[in-house]
Amino acid sequence: MKFDAALAPMHLTDVPAVAQAAEQIGFDALWTSETQHNPFLPCALIAEHSQKMEIGTAIAVSFARSPADLAYTAWDLAAQSGGRFILGLGTQVKGHIEKRFGMPWPESVVGKLREQILAVRAFWDCWQNGTKLSFSGEYYKLRLMTPFFNPGPIENPNIPIYIAGVNTGLAKLAGEVCDGFHVHPFHSPRYLREVILPAIEAGIAKAGRKRADLTVSVTAFAATTPEEQNFARAQISFYASTPSYRPVFALHGWEEVAEKLSAHAARGEWGEMFSLVTDEILETFCVVSDEAGLPAALKERYVDIADRLTLYTPFKPGEKDDFWREMSAAFHG
Repeated sequence: MKFDAALAPMHLTDVPAVAQAAEQIGFDALWTSETQHNPFLPCALIAEHSQKMEIGTAIAVSFARSPADLAYTAWDLAAQSGGRFILGLGTQVKGHIEKRFGMPWPESVVGKLREQILAVRAFWDCWQNGTKLSFSGEYYKLRLMTPFFNPGPIENPNIPIYIAGVNTGLAKLAGEVCDGFHVHPFHSPRYLREVILPAIEAGIAKAGRKRADLTVSVTAFAATTPEEQNFARAQISFYASTPSYRPVFALHGWEEVAEKLSAHAARGEWGEMFSLVTDEILETFCVVSDEAGLPAALKERYVDIADRLTLYTPFKPGEKDDFWREMSAAFHG
């Protein structure tokens, strides 16, 4: 199991030092996210200031971009990094796509994301192998690529594409057409074993692929102090308030709790949500342990699930460096 790190939201001037420190710690990859900043710009700096560590987005919002934009950006990052870049995509939810990005929400989430992935690969095939750009689907019709706009082949053209999801549709799509699946941090091992992994396997079987063709990348909540437990409770309550994520709670019989959380969130009553996450709920969605026992607890929890693991807590140099070194050593020992 690979052990990765998450990049905290930060200004670009701070990224090089974090990249260098992360590689020294021994992380296998450093993942960026699309929250307060663009997820791709730090990747260029991480690539420049590291040599071996993989770099990827976990995630970039796919429906906020065109296939061409994704294809060009990933192509340049793969070339710059020497083939270490992973394109991780997520759909976000309808409200954010329409009201924050000002983009249309598709009738078929799975259908549009499938087209985006295939269209991106059509661009890459055109640039690497000289094939004619010819992609036609419900959402995209692409057939124009002149030499002036063609970046040409690169040394490492096989760029992995991961997608993220909470429900079965995107998990099955990952099994069919993707190189990896980003497991949302709002999950339980039971939900992954009973819902997500079977959906991935169904997609793999449909496409005639093998399980080894797909990497399951898990981001996990972990808490070793009361303060970290409180932070995890807050995040769990936030994610559980999202209506489209309700099946995760429903599997455990907590659908009524999710409905209450949604009602509080709709009224902006964020302080009321925290107390609804009981100790039982916390320990279902978060690994609660002391620091010494955390590596073993994580391995036991995810040994038959994850190919690579990232803690939800982002890596920050100078904060708990000994902890991160011991974690990395435990996973690589």
